[in-house]
Amino acid sequence: MSSHRRRPGFRGRPLLTLLLAAFLLVGVCAATGIAWDPFTTGSRQNVSAPGIGTPWPAGPEASAGSAAPGAPGPALPAPGQSPAGRGQGTGGTPGAADTGGQRPAAALPFDLPEPAALRTGGAGRKLVFAHYFTPYPLSLDNASADADYYTRNYLNPAGENGKHERYGGLLRDRPLPVQPKDGNWELANLEQEVRTARAAGLDGFTLDMLSLSGQNRDRAHLLMEAAHAVDPAFKIMLMPDMTSLNTDDPGVLADAVAALGKAPAAHRLADGRLVVSPFKAEAKDVAWWTQVLDLLGTRHGIRAAFVPTFLDFDANHARFAPISHGFSEWGSRSYVGQESATRDVQRAHGMGKIWMQPVSVQDARPNQGIYDEAGNTATLRSTWTHAIDDGADWVQLTTWNDYSEGSQFAPSLHNGYTYLDLTSYYLTKFKTGSWPKIVRDTLYVCARTQFAAADPTGAQSLLMSPRKGSAAPRDTVEVLSFLTAPATVRTVVGAARDTHEAPAGVHSELLPLRPGTSSAVVVRDGEPGTEVKLPYAADRTVQVQDLQYYAVTSGRD
Repeated sequence: MSSHRRRPGFRGRPLLTLLLAAFLLVGVCAATGIAWDPFTTGSRQNVSAPGIGTPWPAGPEASAGSAAPGAPGPALPAPGQSPAGRGQGTGGTPGAADTGGQRPAAALPFDLPEPAALRTGGAGRKLVFAHYFTPYPLSLDNASADADYYTRNYLNPAGENGKHERYGGLLRDRPLPVQPKDGNWELANLEQEVRTARAAGLDGFTLDMLSLSGQNRDRAHLLMEAAHAVDPAFKIMLMPDMTSLNTDDPGVLADAVAALGKAPAAHRLADGRLVVSPFKAEAKDVAWWTQVLDLLGTRHGIRAAFVPTFLDFDANHARFAPISHGFSEWGSRSYVGQESATRDVQRAHGMGKIWMQPVSVQDARPNQGIYDEAGNTATLRSTWTHAIDDGADWVQLTTWNDYSEGSQFAPSLHNGYTYLDLTSYYLTKFKTGSWPKIVRDTLYVCARTQFAAADPTGAQSLLMSPRKGSAAPRDTVEVLSFLTAPATVRTVVGAARDTHEAPAGVHSELLPLRPGTSSAVVVRDGEPGTEVKLPYAADRTVQVQDLQYYAVTSGRD
């Protein structure tokens, strides 16, 4: 098929349900645990050609020889030539940390409407959620970012006693570093994530319910508390993850959903029904789900609106229609794989159902050996355009923070706020029906730090290759300009200097990737104005394969 909409065996969801062992809270918590080994016998993976829907087992599997979060360990540079634990801060300055403050007034090329304006009338019926993945909060151990668990064990190929060395380390990016906090730092960090999402215009999170017990379950409950404390209008849609929840008992799942669904932050429709949107709903049949919904009512007094998220919408929507309020699909992560989106919305609406459209940035999974060619910001712009033009009712950003699949919209070490800021622009059109007026020049630069065919020199033996149906790999730098008026844009990519004319509005210019850093500046009447530089250099010789795109915005210092 030419379509990249996943069929069984080539579709997917979080490859990793990482979970650290329990935190011991004594003032500032000291974590004492380790993540499970994704290459254990019985892992439900397809090593040769895993798809977006190919799951990994949930929950920790103790490893006695693993390094605990508090143990000393090497702090090697993260892939992409950035010092470990250092990076973009709030927009591109290496070494800065995210303090969770208000968005700078000039961060966006337009003036984002206030939350109240985006939540009332027609705008309030168009909802935007981001998929929250509990294994990757802002901090795992409340330690300084130069030596915390992300830096020492997840970004470091030698981390966790070398268990991730085969694929060059578990992650290639991490949440934007935060300062250690006193008191209940986990709750404080979750509150910060809610504030960040709300400031971008989001209505809430879809919460990946990974586990029936343990730290993922505990963090899910804490997120519900954080959301309500920050903003009672910020909602959490429950998404039982049917690739990882280990139960065949509909009563067990009904009890787990009810425990979260009774929280004030749980997303409900105007008529009071609790929205339940299971990931990979087709893992159980309609009769099984009917029992879950019935038990929510009879055992817990909860009326539910069922909005299944499928890995294969085509094969399952007709069977699920009688019990469903709406539909969603996990979707494609390459800009060439979006051609069936229009048809999917039309089918859902034709059956009287709402449609939640997936919107994505990219996907790169070192420990599965696969990636999608996102085409710089092309996938983000394409998926948002489909959501807008095709008349989707809701949007799910896939994902907020799953760093193990490189799909994060959340502010991160290597992207700052770039993808979230771009989302605010498209979100405004999606909700209000009108493109916001560009009132200040803003530039975005997006590029990889290595060439797609680079052969890493380190110990990595499992290399990523394009997923079936992905666009062909490309080596390009994108300069995405939002201009108040036409201008000349001067660019530098390594040793190459160039100029191009950019119109008023939004314009994407592609340039060949070259070794070195990339930058751009707006020039009018011979005078330079807005400028931006991607602080990560591209190189032909690399130790670790890293095929995520890095990005920076001129709108943030």
